[in-house]
Amino acid sequence: MPSDADLPGDDAGRATSDVRVRKLEPAGGWALLGSELSVLFRRRRTWAMLLALAAIPVLIAVAVRLSSSPPGPGEGPPFIDRITQNGMFVSVAALVVTTPLFLPLTVAVVAGDTIAGEAGLGTLRYLLVAPAGRVRLLLVKYVGAAAFCLAATSMVVLTGSAIGAALFPVGPATLLSGDTVGIGDAVVRSVLVGAYVTVSMLGLTAVGLFVSTLTDVPVGAMATTAVLAIVAQVLDSLTQLSWLHPWLFSHYWLGFADLLREPIVWTSFGDNALLQSAYVLTFGALAYGRFTTKDVLS
Repeated sequence: MPSDADLPGDDAGRATSDVRVRKLEPAGGWALLGSELSVLFRRRRTWAMLLALAAIPVLIAVAVRLSSSPPGPGEGPPFIDRITQNGMFVSVAALVVTTPLFLPLTVAVVAGDTIAGEAGLGTLRYLLVAPAGRVRLLLVKYVGAAAFCLAATSMVVLTGSAIGAALFPVGPATLLSGDTVGIGDAVVRSVLVGAYVTVSMLGLTAVGLFVSTLTDVPVGAMATTAVLAIVAQVLDSLTQLSWLHPWLFSHYWLGFADLLREPIVWTSFGDNALLQSAYVLTFGALAYGRFTTKDVLS
């Protein structure tokens, strides 16, 4: 096991605190999950990524507010032309911007680090020596990464709502269907959109978990997961591969516009949840098969 002096600052702190926390707690499932979440959300890297995501809706709102000519219909990313009418659309526009690239990158970093990060720091063997069990550890790692997906999406939604309310009028919102709903209903729609995007990232998280079991180099697992996210979207844009599109985990990522109609159309949400569940089960099983038979040497 490498000494703390051999590790970069953030990783050294993580290695020390990780071992300390888990030594003080029993190896029960809830205790292990609490330890995992504590380690994840105490890391400077985690908060740096969350703050970077929070900066995106702020930049969008400030750019629109300072613009001498507000975006017209169809100009810029979807929903950006509605921001001047209602600040609640800042969070939706920010999710449109972050979902294809920025969110998958941050999820790839966390998911790719789940198992490979422990192996790279030399703490994985210690965790398996404790009576936690490989299956339980794998589940805890996935739940921790899924919790980051929720935190990342919530950061974008909450920051977008706050900056939108500060810079633009907030009130009844006009939906894509042309109907107008009250502010309470508009808030509910924003929460549903955030939930949709969170679910969208769960399949990629499972892919990253599997990739993380294949290597002891966390940077490699992170990069591979990020590349797979980009490749999936490139394939989804090729009309020649239309037969493949419904099977790509990124296919429904931007389908949350149906939640902004009256009445709400749940088809995309259901199809997205079903597709992501299939990826979670498939790559979760692959991660289980790999991790339970893997020789852990670090």
